[in-house]
Amino acid sequence: MVIFDCNGVLVDSETITSAVLADAFNRVGISLTADVVARQFQGRRSADVFAAVEKATKRRLPSGFEIRVATETLRRLRTELRAIPHATHALTWIRGPKAVASSSGIDRVRTSLELTGLLRFFESRLFSAAEVPRGKPAPDLFLYAASRMQVEPAACIVVEDSAAGVTAAAAAGMTPIGFVGGSRAGGQLARALIAAGAYTVVADMRALKGAIIELRGW
Repeated sequence: MVIFDCNGVLVDSETITSAVLADAFNRVGISLTADVVARQFQGRRSADVFAAVEKATKRRLPSGFEIRVATETLRRLRTELRAIPHATHALTWIRGPKAVASSSGIDRVRTSLELTGLLRFFESRLFSAAEVPRGKPAPDLFLYAASRMQVEPAACIVVEDSAAGVTAAAAAGMTPIGFVGGSRAGGQLARALIAAGAYTVVADMRALKGAIIELRGW
């Protein structure tokens, strides 16, 4: 089975979500740029991000903050979101079962895939970190997805664009492939993904099939 992260792997959402989150923090007096948000929190679920910011700033975020961020994020995704280039090509040619395991909530994952025409490749095989006790970089989400799909972790390949996601996949006993083809991917990302445990790194979705064939001989 191949398990895909959603944001930054299937849909090019990281620039949008980082800007929304940075904006929201700045409106409540917490000075963070979109670049800092992306660098510090890429791949993490919202609840963990907010908890980390509250701990670092020693202040509570206002009531309703998470709901406002989620609402604004969805609003912008509906008008600006695009699929990662050649994602349809990769999903068409990669054989066997495919699933999505994302730090985002299920509603946002489903909406993102519907907006970009990618939901048909996964149907109901969508899993969210909201369903497990710990988000990435803990392995809980990937182990949960494998369990639900009745597939052994060692038989799973994970495609991830964040060090947290690669770390989680490796900790789950799966084989991570790093992806650095999103618009938010920085020059140091490939090195960070390899350091976190990625088997290899690809920068173009058209190269993903070859990486999987090399890895598993499919």
